[in-house]
Amino acid sequence: MADHLADHRSPVRPALDLLRGTLIGAVEVVPGVSGGTVALIVGVYSTLIDAASHLVRAALGLGDVLRGRGANRTRRHLAAVRWRIVAPVLIGMVLAVLLGARLLAPLVEAHPAATRAVFGGMIAASLVIPIRLLGRAWTWRRAALAASAAGAAFLVTGLPSSTVADPPLILVAVAASVAVCALVMPGLSGAFLLLVFGLYETTLVAVNERNVPYIAAFAIGAIVGLSLFVNLLRLLLARFHEVMLALMTGLMLGSLRALWPWQDEVGRALPAGEDAASLVALAAAGAAVVLVVVAMQSRLQPSSR
Repeated sequence: MADHLADHRSPVRPALDLLRGTLIGAVEVVPGVSGGTVALIVGVYSTLIDAASHLVRAALGLGDVLRGRGANRTRRHLAAVRWRIVAPVLIGMVLAVLLGARLLAPLVEAHPAATRAVFGGMIAASLVIPIRLLGRAWTWRRAALAASAAGAAFLVTGLPSSTVADPPLILVAVAASVAVCALVMPGLSGAFLLLVFGLYETTLVAVNERNVPYIAAFAIGAIVGLSLFVNLLRLLLARFHEVMLALMTGLMLGSLRALWPWQDEVGRALPAGEDAASLVALAAAGAAVVLVVVAMQSRLQPSSR
């Protein structure tokens, strides 16, 4: 799956990649919105998956390096990472997560219906990306796979949520290992999975209060989960490109259930309220933003690399 990226030699490229990372990181703190989907929208998804795979392999080879062998292989993996793109994207993601925990999460809490409407419109519009990438390769079998994935995502995002105030660190690590897989899979929201585990608000508080044991357990779980999942995902993307695009399309479609504006306190869907017209307008505005970005990407990068 090729990314549509601006010329890496452009002097404005690092700033653009920093902005891309900021967008990806910002939505990761919002339940229901997938950072992987945004990475797909802004054109760095495959680059990040490839980089994560090489970094995981380099990390797994550190033991051999310390024993005096395998250093060349580790250096090759590190050199294969497109650092000019990946470094500013990662910096933007980290900064956005830290700021988003303080700024965006309270906004979601204060205006839940409005923010869900905006993000729902954005995700709905972003469906055009995998659909267009697959193009004429759509078949009834791939459509059936997309429908099945949509149904599974719809069921998962309909699970009621709760909050675990003082979780054991092993639960934190396990939840992180699962949630980080959603980070790299468009259509799945890591923040929403934390909400299902009951650790969403607890994790935000831990980040804001710099709770080192909690953050360390979360980081260890995330690293383990990423190590187990990212190489498999990279292999699947390489060998089953069209199937994975169909799967991503379905997951993105089904995940819209989590962004239905009218919900009760545990995430159960409610009928549309009197504010339906204004929320539809917000959803349309969110969709328009994504469609403008997609159109700009198409004009600036007419061919894949």
